[in-house]
Formats: sequence, C-alpha cells, structure tokens
Amino acid sequence: MAKLLIVDDSTMLRDMLNYALNEGGYTDVTEAVDGVDGLAKANSTNFDLIITDVNMPNMDGLTLIGELRKIPQYSKKPILVLTTERSDEMKTKGKAAGATGWIVKPFVPDQLLKAVNIVLSR
Repeated sequence: MAKLLIVDDSTMLRDMLNYALNEGGYTDVTEAVDGVDGLAKANSTNFDLIITDVNMPNMDGLTLIGELRKIPQYSKKPILVLTTERSDEMKTKGKAAGATGWIVKPFVPDQLLKAVNIVLSR
C-alpha cells in the first residue's frame, strides 16, 4: 500500500483528507502541519505521494515542493497541490516548482481519489 503525506496547516482539512483517503483504501497516511514539518517528515520516511497546501506558515507549499525536488528520492515522486489558489499564475508557479497536479479547494473526495490513483499508477 502506498505511503502518503498530507501537508496543511488546517486540522479540519487534514482530517477531511485523511478520511477521504482512508475511504479510498489509502490507510498509511502521515500528516504535517506546515512545510517545515512536512520536509522533516519527508526526510525521515519515504513517501509515495505528497499532497500539500500552498498558503501555510513557516514554509509555504511551493517552497516545500522546491525543497523536496532537491532530494533524490523525491525528484520524480508525485506531489499534488490542494489549495484555494486558482489563478493561472499560481498554477504556473506550482508547475515550475515541480508540482505534478493542482486541485482547487473545496475538493470532491471522488475527484481527489481519482487524481491520487492516476499519479500513483504512473
């Protein structure tokens, strides 16, 4: 089973994500409260997929993605952005940082699971 890391400063959103992922069969999910926490957890465990918010304290999601892409084990691993940001400019910045995909909040659990299944099957 795939190991997933979700990075978001909202406890409620992490709970909703965890629930949706668990319902979809992804039960090995680790949570991080911001980019600094996410980077530390990514350095201590090898995750198959990372889902991150953009706007967080301490380290934002785009900076986190850039830092993860410098780590050999995450250079090609899928990283999905789950955010309220919907502008083309932000999506371009996400792609430039190394994001695999972009999902706008509020998310639909079935669409999230479809995206997770697609990127994990590549």
